[in-house]
Amino acid sequence: MTERVGAVVLAAGEGSRFGGPKQQLLLPAVLTRLGRAAVDDVVVVLGAHRFEVKGARVVVAEEWGRGPGASLRAGLDALGTDVGVAVACLADGPLLAPAAVDRVVAACRSAAGDVVAASYGGARGHPVALARSVWDTVPDDGGRSLEAVLVPCDDLGSPDDVDTPEDLERIRSQLG
Repeated sequence: MTERVGAVVLAAGEGSRFGGPKQQLLLPAVLTRLGRAAVDDVVVVLGAHRFEVKGARVVVAEEWGRGPGASLRAGLDALGTDVGVAVACLADGPLLAPAAVDRVVAACRSAAGDVVAASYGGARGHPVALARSVWDTVPDDGGRSLEAVLVPCDDLGSPDDVDTPEDLERIRSQLG
């Protein structure tokens, strides 16, 4: 039996550059796109802001202020013991390509590495697949501290990163 795949959507931050809970606006697009990927379980991690989430389980990272790693660990802890690979993605990356999720999971499962990240133009990005063997090693500053095998996803388009209202306006037409 193949181990299940979980997804952890990080939505715990303050959104200070945006001026409020941008996650509430962007999360539906991320969840829709995750729904098109080969993911068995989705956990959304909230922290600074609490709001209703449809289409996924929610956990609250009480220690979200320690850094993204604290939020990621809260999400990983919520996944079942039958989950062997978790995909971390950001609630403020609304153009996430389902094929990028599947690509990093496949690379992780094929033993390319225990941490596999999508890359765009050679730069590390999201999503990131994490084998269960590394879940306990995620530091407070997040998965970026973990060495990763990069899997090019340039052909799929970047998930983008919405940090400001101007960023949102720039990609609004692509959100559909």
